[in-house]
Amino acid sequence: MISAQIIVATIASYVAGWMIGSPALVPVLNTLASFPFMLDALHRGQIRLAVARMLVWALALAVCATLLSYARPWQTDTLFINGAAYRQEMFAWVISGRGAESTPSQFIPQQVMHALGVSALALVSGGLLAMLMGAILMNYMGHYVGALAATSAHPAVTMVLGWHPWAVIRVVSFVAIAVVLSTPVLGRVLAVRVDRDDARRILALGVTGLIVDVVLKALLAPAWQRLLLRIVGW
Repeated sequence: MISAQIIVATIASYVAGWMIGSPALVPVLNTLASFPFMLDALHRGQIRLAVARMLVWALALAVCATLLSYARPWQTDTLFINGAAYRQEMFAWVISGRGAESTPSQFIPQQVMHALGVSALALVSGGLLAMLMGAILMNYMGHYVGALAATSAHPAVTMVLGWHPWAVIRVVSFVAIAVVLSTPVLGRVLAVRVDRDDARRILALGVTGLIVDVVLKALLAPAWQRLLLRIVGW
């Protein structure tokens, strides 16, 4: 089954990255573990299947990064690019409620830049560089969640709630947008052809998801911080 192959390949990429110990190599290995599966689906003209496969990959990234950081947070602090800085930022937010996570004037420009970055990289590289950026983002987000769970009185619950609902929506949206915007280059290079109506619908859902992400984050982040603080027990 293809989903199982994606999961196994993703796990293997973390094992290899862990053994080599190179922060720059981890997202590269993560990407190489999944890109052929997206390419195969798109080569057959199945854009929905390509999105579904990349969502499986994103889930595998989230689980692996979270569990690794729960087990060895002091190592993933340096193994994952931006891991330490993001963990410190988010821990400060959980403790105090202050920070970009609860401040729309700070997080909206950042998320716009991320969305533009993913979109541009997908357009120029056929999705390859967008997936690389996505792996970096997923790894340091997972590091925050795993490291938070490692300090929590209720680690299992923390590993679930640490993946904020708006962040999950953002990940799904980025996947949808990146897959669709990868098709122009792949169409020229590899003669990939997909249903344009399907592509437009998926792209529209991705953009809508990013709007929902911002609205939910603005509305729920303060309450979510208080919930996390109670669950963690600091």
